[in-house]
Amino acid sequence: MDKQTIRETVWDALEERGIARFPFPPHDRIPNFEGASEAAQSLTETAVWDDAETVKANPDSPQLPVRRAALRAGKTVYMAVPRLRDERCFYELDPDELDDIEAAPAVSNVADHARQVGPEAVGSVDLVVSGSVAVTEDGARTGKGEGYSDLEYAVLRELGLVDETTPVVTTVHELQIVGGPEGVVDTTVPVDDHDVPMDWVVTPERTVETATTHTTPAGVDWDALSTERIDEIPVLSARRPD
Repeated sequence: MDKQTIRETVWDALEERGIARFPFPPHDRIPNFEGASEAAQSLTETAVWDDAETVKANPDSPQLPVRRAALRAGKTVYMAVPRLRDERCFYELDPDELDDIEAAPAVSNVADHARQVGPEAVGSVDLVVSGSVAVTEDGARTGKGEGYSDLEYAVLRELGLVDETTPVVTTVHELQIVGGPEGVVDTTVPVDDHDVPMDWVVTPERTVETATTHTTPAGVDWDALSTERIDEIPVLSARRPD
């Protein structure tokens, strides 16, 4: 089963079973799900969460409770500017400088509360939070198919701000776990060289340390990107190898 078929199967099931939450429909996005707050709470009970002072998090709705929890815990949060459209491609949320911690990490509000910075200003990242459409218990993940999450990681890796020891986590519904006991897909997720594996998968019911054997990308896979793709993303075009 290819990635798009896996995505469509998961999106359909979330909608048909009433598990999807706003925004609707769940299709063509990182889907919000019933229990996202409970999954976020479970993540806050892990050692990798306790050890993190700086969190790079995706901007999608199901991880909003994670971003809020990070700010409440005094952690600095970085969120990508949508589609990496600016060379200063990250929003920096410093809890000590925010008047409204609850509102600030919502994607509709972040530009009004955050400082927009380039990747060099991010500094070392202690924990990466990714949104997923589907994921396996051994850490293979697929997003909505646009590749921005992997590119964000790759840029940070190029600059030495994350490395193979930086934990990467995702929060999902049990239905989204491919091959899981409640998953709607029983297959494998194809893994490409640029795909970032998950070290932890957290649902409202359980926390899985994947012990993934998938290789973490060492940086941007320039050969996999077209000239047009590089040109449309300023943070890439500014760093294009000669």
